[in-house]
Amino acid sequence: MLGVADYGAFVAAILIFLAIPGPGNLALITSTSKGGIPGGIGATFGVIAGDQVLMWAAVAGVATLLVAYPAAFHAVQWVGAAYLAWLGFRMLVAKPGDAPVLHIEPRHYFKQAFFITLLNPKAIVFYMAFFPLFVDPAQHRGMLTFGVMAATVAVLTFLYGLGAVLLTHFLAERMRANPRIGRVLEKVAGLFLIGFGVKLAVSK
Repeated sequence: MLGVADYGAFVAAILIFLAIPGPGNLALITSTSKGGIPGGIGATFGVIAGDQVLMWAAVAGVATLLVAYPAAFHAVQWVGAAYLAWLGFRMLVAKPGDAPVLHIEPRHYFKQAFFITLLNPKAIVFYMAFFPLFVDPAQHRGMLTFGVMAATVAVLTFLYGLGAVLLTHFLAERMRANPRIGRVLEKVAGLFLIGFGVKLAVSK
């Protein structure tokens, strides 16, 4: 399909990748819990935008530069780790009645999810290694082939995000009667964010 080898396998691989727990999924869940469906949809578009930047950066060869210059890679890696840990710390120290770490307005959710996705330099390397697996050299059509792959990732991410948002909203409605549960979940989310940040910082 327009230079994409085994398009069905490509779709399946992307869906598996989306389902792996990570900062992106946590951003969707937290945004929906705080801002409802609008917040979750805003975060979904933030994840999509961040992924698109990383994918096209990978296509442009940024991954090669990052691998060739480890200092640059680690600098971006530490920025991403610090951002995730900062968000997690704010969740941990938040008190009842405080303004939420993730603002209710969808534009803020978009920004948070965008930076959480963007500040993960390993994703660039992942796309640089992942895309060639599904490129048919005999039928490759240059940027058109990569465009089809990027568009497929965007559509699948939106559908996955929509499902995650609706499911999270459905569950959140049943937990609002007990605010203590929400506070506990916020602390757990904060710990996970800090954990993601530490993992990103120490990974090689």
